[in-house]
Amino acid sequence: MRLRVEVVTSAAVIPWPVVLSPGRGLAYDLLARSAPELGRRLHQEGWEPHGLVPFGHGAPVFPQARRERGSYAAGGKGIVEFGSPLLAVVEAWVKGLRERELIDWGGVALRVVSVSPLEAPAFADGTARMRTATPVVLKGSGRDEEGIRRSRQAWLLPTEPEFPVYFEGNLRRKAETLGLDPDVHLESVSWVGPKRSFSVGGGKKPGAAVEVALRGAPESLQAIWCWGLGQANAAGFGWVMP
Repeated sequence: MRLRVEVVTSAAVIPWPVVLSPGRGLAYDLLARSAPELGRRLHQEGWEPHGLVPFGHGAPVFPQARRERGSYAAGGKGIVEFGSPLLAVVEAWVKGLRERELIDWGGVALRVVSVSPLEAPAFADGTARMRTATPVVLKGSGRDEEGIRRSRQAWLLPTEPEFPVYFEGNLRRKAETLGLDPDVHLESVSWVGPKRSFSVGGGKKPGAAVEVALRGAPESLQAIWCWGLGQANAAGFGWVMP
């Protein structure tokens, strides 16, 4: 399930360094207040068997804000989305958000107007087309064409040869984490956005937004839609557009 949080701000821009980074801290803060044991488990251990953290979020979006080159536009009414395939996480967020009037998004004050749940699409035929609003980040092997390891921080772009294999592996680990059918496949990558890098915690992570066609069990596809694509979803990467 997802949460659609409607907000209002008088700020004209959100600084690029904090477009994504505040979301993870806010998600954990809400859990700490409403479901502290669950929050500690996710933060310290992740979810078995792979230790993944099954939640994600997007960046605040202000559809009517005036765009200016080189800045992330804000102002007026906007939306921030959070999501998790774990109902207990979403319920804790709802409780925490309904007790708040303001969200501090990296120094930008967002006034909470409403909080609404969003159910995942049915994906009844076992197929899904997903397009991300934020870059998908994914680590590869770090090996060159001769099989020699050249890097420990081998971030993959969707156009690179290793991307499909590692992307599918990530999808399957997510399904396994939730006890769902792990037979999830990447059918195609139909669109790739420009390369972007955001700083979150451990430094800059580069990636690109994508549109992909997936095949798998409906419940697995629904969970992925709520969670996100690629790695570092809790930091705001790979957030799937509604």
